[in-house]
Amino acid sequence: MPFANFKVPEAALSRAQKEEIVHRTTAMLVEYFSEAARPHTMVLIEEIKDGGYARADEVFVIPTDYRAKD
Repeated sequence: MPFANFKVPEAALSRAQKEEIVHRTTAMLVEYFSEAARPHTMVLIEEIKDGGYARADEVFVIPTDYRAKD
């Protein structure tokens, strides 16, 4: 079973954007593994709360202007 896991900042993506990621990721994996993989493909989008991720000692908080609007 193909499995893809995306970790994104909470509220960074709208519902429509998440659905698009699911569909496009599934399509890509089907290209690699054949159509037989489609019903078994798992795509997980995990939302990480503000302050729950960092790089180079800098803790990130997503600005209000960049938050998705569903």
